[in-house]
Amino acid sequence: MKKIAVLGYGVVGTGLIELIEKNKNRDGEAEIQVETILVKHKEKHLKKKLSDKITDDFEDVFSKEWDILVEVIGGINPAYQYVKRALALGKHVVTANKDLIAEYGDELFQLAKDNRVSLKFEASVAGGIPIIKPLTESLSGNDIRSVKGIINGTTNFILSKMYEEGVEYEEALREAQVLGFAEANPDSDVLGYDAARKLAILSTLAFKKRVFWKDIEVEGITTIDSKDFAYAKRANCKIKLLSYSRKEENKVFASVKPVLIDSESDFYRVNNEVNSVIVSGDAVGELVFKGSGAGMLPTASAVYGDIIDLAFNKNSIVINSFSEDKFNLESNLKERVQSLIRIHTDNKENLIKELNDRFLAAEFIDIFDNEIGLLVDGYTEGEIEEGLILLKKLSYVNNAKKILKVS
Repeated sequence: MKKIAVLGYGVVGTGLIELIEKNKNRDGEAEIQVETILVKHKEKHLKKKLSDKITDDFEDVFSKEWDILVEVIGGINPAYQYVKRALALGKHVVTANKDLIAEYGDELFQLAKDNRVSLKFEASVAGGIPIIKPLTESLSGNDIRSVKGIINGTTNFILSKMYEEGVEYEEALREAQVLGFAEANPDSDVLGYDAARKLAILSTLAFKKRVFWKDIEVEGITTIDSKDFAYAKRANCKIKLLSYSRKEENKVFASVKPVLIDSESDFYRVNNEVNSVIVSGDAVGELVFKGSGAGMLPTASAVYGDIIDLAFNKNSIVINSFSEDKFNLESNLKERVQSLIRIHTDNKENLIKELNDRFLAAEFIDIFDNEIGLLVDGYTEGEIEEGLILLKKLSYVNNAKKILKVS
């Protein structure tokens, strides 16, 4: 039997207790016993299961005997202090906290190593999808070449709603908030920071050297509108917030940005709050992971799996990659790509002439008044960006934007 202390009794904590209770007497010697549950406001949880285990005093948690600390509070503070203290005392820790791992993974994994305990974090990326264990264990014989993923359920729900119903961003966001897929303050999700933290974790594990989330080029979805989707549909594409990293020799490109995904891509069918990650290795080729990327039970399932591993003494291998020197990240794709370009203009005739001179391989998509859309092919992202900078200087160009197409 393993005794655990749970920090947090919100959505994921509630799901975890439900799984533990459901699986009682099924795991034999690995049975889990909850010793204590820490909450911020005790009175809000008195009607929940195991209410006699609830406390709002962190010192009370450490006055009890337990083997594993389970952190499902989220955010940096106070989770950082609590996890550090547990590791320093030689306690195993299971966390679902991607903010914590992305920001302080170097320090926390070193602390776990020094105290000969495990810090497990399967639930920190992609909810219920098993992706951390494959990267750290199953695929250890591979040289991982790239990681691509739709790893934020909130933005995927919003973009799916905009595609399917033709609504604008604000309306889709409001619906996501009503249904519980978006927070009251959705900035971390819609500005791309949540996905960047998750991509940093996956890339650090995949490439065995630290990728710091603040170094990743990030573009959110707040400027995507219904006209973008009109152009995308004409090109037989959807728009997705794609997290993408690739390693070539000792260089790593990493970005989080909205991209065009055509109907041949596996990501085309990843809709609403579903997540998907594609890992490419030299030995195994491409592997696709897909499933519920968030929610009470999917995330709790990943947390529970980590606890069971520790209960059966299946301690994870030592994670050293967060302590390695950081990669210097490339900010633009170097290969030639396709891109949708939208240009608002007061003079379509002059603009078309300018575009024909500037972009040799372009397909014009004329949908809206005072605007030209074109699909550009055969240029690097940097070359396209340079072209847009020059176009914006023309007196008859009011605005210009691009959305890359990624296979």
